[in-house]
Amino acid sequence: MIRIGGVLVSEGESGVYGERTLDGFRVWNPYRSKISAYYSLGGDVELESGMRVLYLGAAHGTSVSHVADYTEIVYAVENAYAPMRDLLAVASRRKNIIPLFADATQPSSYAPLVETVDMLIQDVAHPDQAGIAMKNSVFLKTGGPALIVVKARSVDVSRNPESVVEEICRILEESPLTVGKVIWLEPYHRDHAILVCKKNP
Repeated sequence: MIRIGGVLVSEGESGVYGERTLDGFRVWNPYRSKISAYYSLGGDVELESGMRVLYLGAAHGTSVSHVADYTEIVYAVENAYAPMRDLLAVASRRKNIIPLFADATQPSSYAPLVETVDMLIQDVAHPDQAGIAMKNSVFLKTGGPALIVVKARSVDVSRNPESVVEEICRILEESPLTVGKVIWLEPYHRDHAILVCKKNP
């Protein structure tokens, strides 16, 4: 990962969403991106050149564009029309982003288009975030990392966020994904955590 004066940046064409630049690099704002917040809080699962990434919940392409700056290919899954229009515009400027208009709860719909990936990133606002991760882990290579953004209020707005995350971790114990650590994203994103996982053999 590239930092200038402690600021997380990525190297790529700027002007994707009005982001600031620093010494010719794009500033990756942790208040705009949960993945940037993870790295700003000491996350150590680094993005590397040559990586193939499956990104679930690509939205408008803000974080995806930065991930693409670091990696070889990003399969970007999004199922809402308005964000998909913006994602297509972002993808048109970066040849290594493959936008997929699909539902992350139905990975069979895009399975023919996605090869085995080195990393899974999931940022989906859905009650069954554990189930989505388990279904999509089929694409992840053995031993590969998965960064699962848990939006606790999207799972159950009435429950304590910590208990929501604990339950998801328990569910994932019965899956191919092992949760290594939980990183809460305050002060950048309230009631959000990232589960840092690894795919078991």
